[in-house]
Amino acid sequence: MTKQMSNGKCSFCNATFSKAAMTKHLKSCKQRKAAPETSLEKRKLQKTKSLHFVVEGRDLPEYWMHLSVPANVTLEALDGFLRDIWLECCGHLSAFTIEGTRYSISPMREYGERSMKVALGDVLGYGMKFYHEYDFGTTTELTLRVVSELEGEVKSKSIQLLARNDPPLIACESCGKIATQVCAECIWSGKGWLCDKCSHKHECGEDMLLPVVNSPRVGMCGYTG
Repeated sequence: MTKQMSNGKCSFCNATFSKAAMTKHLKSCKQRKAAPETSLEKRKLQKTKSLHFVVEGRDLPEYWMHLSVPANVTLEALDGFLRDIWLECCGHLSAFTIEGTRYSISPMREYGERSMKVALGDVLGYGMKFYHEYDFGTTTELTLRVVSELEGEVKSKSIQLLARNDPPLIACESCGKIATQVCAECIWSGKGWLCDKCSHKHECGEDMLLPVVNSPRVGMCGYTG
């Protein structure tokens, strides 16, 4: 697949921006500032620091998200969010790497790994870049950056999706139409992107095909979105 410069939509106003421009937009988005809270949500608001992350595929940066995460949220909760929206297929292991320290969902103390049961605010700060791995066999790697810190009232331990990339339009390698299927074997050589019609004739067989989904885990293991 040819790498693309992808745009995405703001979750508040639906305006379209590039990944970099989205960071600036989210700071001034009028709809974000004016987003109403229900009476129940207002009662749950707490004054705390929140971190604004940009998350992207380490080798597939055309897949990206902007997240707002309270600093008292744990790495374990962030891992769960990433699994739910982008990664989970077969209950694989996962880990974060922050400034050389590995925080694992199942830490091996003999290798110096730490638990994910640690608050983000205790290990992260403005400008820091860190990494996430899901599945240590067919690994999907993510890069995360803290692009800002904010003090204010947020819903307790609520991770908020601020923006997400639009699905990349990938051409079928046989006919040029938009691909809807990808071969889990051919993807390793950058091939195997097929439309529904052409997928029936693919030499690896239909059992090897997975749906094209808007995630850096597309085509990996048994991931279907």
